[in-house]
Order: sequence, then C-alpha cells, then structure tokens
Amino acid sequence: MVTTGEPAVGEKRVTWAELYFDLVFVFAVTQVSGLLHHHHDWRGVAEALVVFVPVYWCWVGTTVQANIRDVDNLRDRVGILLVGLAGLFMALAVPGAWGGRGVLLGAGYWLARVVLVVLLIRVPGVWRGPYGVGVLVSGPLLVVGGLLPDGPRLALWAAAAACDLAAPVLFRRRLAAVAYHPSHMPERFATFLLVALGESIVGIGATAARARLDAPELTAVAAAFTISAGLWWQYFVYAADAMRHAVEVTDSRRDVVRRIFQYGHLALVAGVIGVAVGFGETVADPWRALGPGAVALLYGGCGLYLLTFGYTRWMMFRKVATTRITAALLVLGLLPAMINLPALAVLVALAVLLVALNVVEHLIVARVATGEPGEPGEAPEASPAAIPTPSSPTVIPTPSSPSAPAAAE
Repeated sequence: MVTTGEPAVGEKRVTWAELYFDLVFVFAVTQVSGLLHHHHDWRGVAEALVVFVPVYWCWVGTTVQANIRDVDNLRDRVGILLVGLAGLFMALAVPGAWGGRGVLLGAGYWLARVVLVVLLIRVPGVWRGPYGVGVLVSGPLLVVGGLLPDGPRLALWAAAAACDLAAPVLFRRRLAAVAYHPSHMPERFATFLLVALGESIVGIGATAARARLDAPELTAVAAAFTISAGLWWQYFVYAADAMRHAVEVTDSRRDVVRRIFQYGHLALVAGVIGVAVGFGETVADPWRALGPGAVALLYGGCGLYLLTFGYTRWMMFRKVATTRITAALLVLGLLPAMINLPALAVLVALAVLLVALNVVEHLIVARVATGEPGEPGEAPEASPAAIPTPSSPTVIPTPSSPSAPAAAE
C-alpha cells in the first residue's frame, strides 16, 4: 500500500473495478448534458456546473484513492463499487436536482465521501484534508441544500462546490508527502475526458438518428464529428504525453495533480460537455439559426477547451501555448457572428478552424523535430521543445514539503 513517503515508481495498472466504476459516470455525464440541454441561459449553465462539480469530485476522490493505494483486493473493490452505487444515485438525481431530487443528490455524494474515508481510515490525517472536507462540510451542505428552495439551494450547493475545489489548495502542505503513481493518474483523467468526448458522439448520433438524413443532415454529422475528432486530437496527440511527462519529472507531483489534472481537466470536460450539448441543437435541423444559447455552448465550450491548454502548458512548462490561445480567441471572437447563421454553417466554420489548428501544430511539431528554429513558446505540448529533459526535472516551483503524512485528493 502506497500512501506517503518517496514518490511511487514503476507502472500502476488501472484495475477492472475502476473501469467498471467509470461506466456510472458515463451515465452521469449524459445526465448533466441533458440538464444543460434544457436550460441554455446563464442560470442554467450555473445550475449544471454546480451539479457537475460534486459528480466530478466524487470520481476524482475515488481515482486519487486508487492511485495512492493498492485497490486490487476484496475490500477496496467492494468500496469502489459502493462509491459507484452512490454515483448512480447522484446521476439519477441530476434531472430533478433542482426539483424533488435534491436530497438524493446530496445524500449520494455524502455516502460516496463516507465510503472513501472508511477506505482510507488507516491513513494518518485523512480527516484533516480534502476527504474530511467532503464528509464534514460539503456533503452536509449538499444534503441541507436539497431541502431548500431553488435560490438558497443554488447558494448552498455553490458553497459546497467551492469548499471541495478549495480543499486541495488549503491543505496543500499536508498533501506534500503523498506519493502519487505517475503512470496511473494521467491515464485515469484521460479516460474521463474520453467519457466526455463520448458524450459528444452521443450528442451527434442521438439527434441525427431522428432526422431525415438527407445530404444537409449528413454533412452536419460529418462536420460535428470532425469537431469532436479535432478536440480528441488536441489532447491525445499533442497533450497527453506531455502531461504524463510533467507528473513523472516534477519535484512536486502534488501540484501537478492539483493544477493539471483535478482543476485543468474539470475545465476540459466542462468545455466538451458544452460542445456536446451544442451538437444536439445543430445536427437535426442544419438550416435553422441556432440563437445565442446554442452557439454559446458550442463555440464557448470549444473556446474554453482550447484556452485550458494555455493554462496547463503554462503550469507544466512555463511556456505560452500560442497557437491554441490564438485559436481560442478566434473561436470566441466568431461567436457573435454565428448566432444568426444556419447551424450547418456554424458547424462547418468550427470544423475548418479546428482542422487548421491541428495542421498548424503538426507542421510545428515536425519542424521542431527536425531541428529547425521556431518562435519561443510556439511548439505544442507534445513536441520535444515543449518537454524538459530529465536532467532538469523541476517543472513546477514548490515550497519545501513537510514530512507529515496526509490523505490526498
């Protein structure tokens, strides 16, 4: 069992229990997308985000617990399945979270946090860290909020989400001694992003299956799929290996895990969910003008996704992701002009932009690989110029780490 001390070495495989556990969150992401599909205004986005954070944080807590311990045993398999059941309760509650199922959402989350604390009860300091915050603060806030009307409920649930998100920062010194397996963490978060990208495929297919599927509809399907594939390409071709490298060579895995995986992937997944919901508004009726709500989800989600790579690259390597930030600003700048255009034109324009971005980054990577000079900060994350060599392992500056053991998240 690995919880504290020196950084873990060697490969740590994802267990079958974890992969089965992920299936619950495939359904949960679909439910959150459905909630957002019915409410495109700012309040609807806020309500969907406040509901999504505890769902995501439940998954994060289980993933970190599986990372720092050996969970391929009877006790932990049963524990992971119990958290999965709690996650299923939460997913079932999402469509009525702002109605009569608020208590079910809160109780499901609280149950998940209690199970995780029980699984980690032998770890010194588990109560004085993020897991304790989930049991003692955010879980009760979610349950009590479920008993209140919409306005106070939103305020209390937002406070619960803020507590969970702030806990790794507030307890960062206590988490300094936690030993994370560097191979397991990137794989798990990449899997969750795949779950979200799968929702974008559902957003295309579920809508198109009910359409006439004439040439305009099929063209819209092709454009939407190109967008989804372009988002996949940005992460899994250009960023995934760089993220894994960063967590392997950094002096502080705690900071990489918190900044890049826990926070960065929350934004990446939220962006993909926005795009997925936007697909549901575009494919079935390609000649209809979308209006501000659907375009904001589609282009805003894509812009958030690309801007997040600017954040992750700076956190990992202190380099500017010039091409992605430029593309994100272009996407967001085009948003107002797309509101009154047919859905097909909106999809094609975004697809062309993402293909162009990936082509440019491919050319930059190829040029850097052959040793040709480029502008500082120009190369994408996966290029040799973007990744520091093992001889200079410090990626993220960190303060001195205390020796006190603590549970991680």
